[in-house]
Amino acid sequence: MASESEYVFTRDYADNNRINSQHYLWCELYGYHIHPKIPIKDANVRVADVGTGTGIWLRDVGARLPKSVQLEGLDISFKAAPPPEWLSSNVRLRYWNIREPVPDELLGAYDIVHIRNFSFVLKDDEIDSVLGRLIQITKLGGYLQWAEPDVASFRVGKRSPDTNADYLRKLYDLTQSLEGLANPTWVPRLPGVFEEHGLQAIESDVREAPHDLALAMHECNLPIHELIAQQTRNKELAQRLEQLMPEVCRQTREGSLLSPAGWWWERSLRHRELAGSLLGCAGFSMLHRLYRILVGITVSVSLNDKQNSTVLGLTATNMHRLRM
Repeated sequence: MASESEYVFTRDYADNNRINSQHYLWCELYGYHIHPKIPIKDANVRVADVGTGTGIWLRDVGARLPKSVQLEGLDISFKAAPPPEWLSSNVRLRYWNIREPVPDELLGAYDIVHIRNFSFVLKDDEIDSVLGRLIQITKLGGYLQWAEPDVASFRVGKRSPDTNADYLRKLYDLTQSLEGLANPTWVPRLPGVFEEHGLQAIESDVREAPHDLALAMHECNLPIHELIAQQTRNKELAQRLEQLMPEVCRQTREGSLLSPAGWWWERSLRHRELAGSLLGCAGFSMLHRLYRILVGITVSVSLNDKQNSTVLGLTATNMHRLRM
């Protein structure tokens, strides 16, 4: 998680609405909150949501699981989350920054670790260390599910060759010009990074989103640019957006959109030896035209820029322990 000063979004009602809407659109696309190959029959599992934000994933998952399941939201700020008194009795919020060492009490603590939407937070050179810490908080035989939009692969889509999308292209170029956080390259590399960390059983689940859902996702994401300008106090960016956005909205209604080449979702199951830890990764990919998600599970599926994808990493609980 970024520090308060580094976080590029506003944690206000406008951004909270974007986050919550994006969650439901994502779930509509994929059809699940926790990958179907992650077993959740045990009523006493402990689940972490890293970077919980508004807590919407925890709330939605909690409504589908027994009250005996322990749900914990980890973040550096809870300004976007409901007051603790309004949360379900089995939901707990606690501070943890994924850029910092794992506290002793969180080592091997969770059966399922969920993380999503860090592509505007983490830089390319941070992924190895962050994944290592996520592995550390996952139990032996537990699962890690990681979902991301591949923002570096955004493209302009049109309903017909004659549709004018000039202003969306200008918005795309403006987005690509933002340094670092707006143009990460690590998302498509997640499956390989999972494998490098010892994750196994990589699977891809590729699906195509209907055009109307892609449009809803596009419109859900449009406020991102103005939120970044507001939070970073970038006056030049704000002025350019003030000129662009009315035309972008008009061309959107005429049949143009910005969409990533994929959303990545990773899930993995943990495998640890005494002297260290390995995470098994099951990958699944959902990719709509410009969206992709990746998951891991001994199945490889080719991805292209016309689908949505999710990647999930997992290791089977019966995997043999490694010798020291």
